Amino acid sequence: MSIVFENVGFSFGKKKVFDGFSLKVSDGARVALMGESGSGKSTLLRLAAGLLTPQTGRVSGVPERVGFVFQESRLIPQLTALENVLLVLDGAPDARETARALLAELGLGAETDALPASLSGGMARRVALARAVAYPSPLLLLDEAFTGLDEATRRAAAEVILRHSKGRTILAATHSEAEAALLGAEIVRLDG
Repeated sequence: MSIVFENVGFSFGKKKVFDGFSLKVSDGARVALMGESGSGKSTLLRLAAGLLTPQTGRVSGVPERVGFVFQESRLIPQLTALENVLLVLDGAPDARETARALLAELGLGAETDALPASLSGGMARRVALARAVAYPSPLLLLDEAFTGLDEATRRAAAEVILRHSKGRTILAATHSEAEAALLGAEIVRLDG
């Protein structure tokens, strides 16, 4: 089912972010939202996740389950890297092995028992990516998901995302055409 933004209007106080914005994201599509800071990329992802509600227009077709990598890694500080990923695999068969394998694919095999405070920013980012990818959802939202990653790590992380997201819709906010290309995403430019 497609996600449809239909004549969406949204403002933060007097700052208008969207006025009559429309976009259709087909099921299984990969779309990169690009634009200047403040153009509404993150707001659009939050509208897609149901974290914000349009003041006018509507958003439809959003699945019940949504994987989300926010601009901040948002790891639970008292849980290890492994436990942070296990949070979204509750009750899944072989959850522990799945989480370990995903962290290893992201170069964090030796960090499974590390608490977030002991991880570098790039490591924490990869744990957040592992958690979002592990979550069994048809929609994956990525808000500047590769922040803090060097070029080789960014490329490897994109490969992991794609490998574990077959058939999923990916909607990503980025400032980088190179990152959009790594995801094989169609670019939608937001002009604010």
